[in-house]
Amino acid sequence: MSTDSAIMLRRNFKHTVRNPVTVFNAVLFPIVLLLMFVYVIGGAFDVGVRYVDYVTPGIIILTICYGLSATAVAVNSDMAKGIISRFKVMDISRSAVLSAQVVATVLRSLVAIAAIIGVAFAMGFRPHASFLDWLGAIGLIVLVSFATSWITVALGLAAKTPESAGMAAVPLILLPFLSSAIVPADTMAAGVRQFAEYQPFTPIIEALRGLLAGAPSAGDAIAAVAWCAGIALVGYLWSLSTFKKRA
Repeated sequence: MSTDSAIMLRRNFKHTVRNPVTVFNAVLFPIVLLLMFVYVIGGAFDVGVRYVDYVTPGIIILTICYGLSATAVAVNSDMAKGIISRFKVMDISRSAVLSAQVVATVLRSLVAIAAIIGVAFAMGFRPHASFLDWLGAIGLIVLVSFATSWITVALGLAAKTPESAGMAAVPLILLPFLSSAIVPADTMAAGVRQFAEYQPFTPIIEALRGLLAGAPSAGDAIAAVAWCAGIALVGYLWSLSTFKKRA
C-alpha cells in the first residue's frame, strides 16, 4: 500500500510540474489579498494589534482553502476520464489513489504558506511565538490542510463533472472570509457574528493566531483540533464510500 501511495504521489507531482499555473495561482492570490488588506483597507480596522500581525494567520488559512478547487477538479477528472478504472485493473490500492491526492494537496499548501509567511515578514509581520509555539502552529496548519483536503476529495468524487467539482469547493474558499480571519467576530453585525463564531474556521484561526502571538489558548486549540478531526473523518468516510460506488 505504501508503494502504491508513493507511485500515485509521484504521478500527482508530475501533473503539478506540468501545470505550474496551479501552484502559481495558489500563491499569487493570497499574496494579493495580504497586500490589499494590510496596505489598502487594513487601516480602517481597529484590532488592538498591528494589522499585519492580526491578519496573517487568517491569510494562512485562506491560502489553504484557496488551493482546494484544483484538488476537487483533479479527483473528478480522474474519475471522468476512466483513469481510476485503469488503476483498478492494475490492482492498485483504492486508498492510495485518494491519499496521494491528499498528501499532494498538503504539500502544495505548505509551499504556498511558506511564500505567504515570507511576504508577511517583509511587510513587518513579527510573531512572538516560541519554538514550541511554532511547532504547534505548523502542526495545526498541516492538520487543517489534511482535513480540508479529505473533504475536498469527497466533494470532487461526488460531483458529476470537473466544472461542478471546482464549484463544489467554493464554499470552503468563502467560509474563512466569514470568520475572524479579517476582523474580530465581535465587530460584525448580528447574525453574521453568530455565524462567524460558530463555524469551524474561527476557532482554527484564533488558535493559530494565539500560537503565533506566543499566547496560545487551550480552548481554541481544543476546538480547532476537534473540528479538524471531525472534518477529516467525514471527508475520509465519504470519499471511500463514493469511490467504491463510482469505481
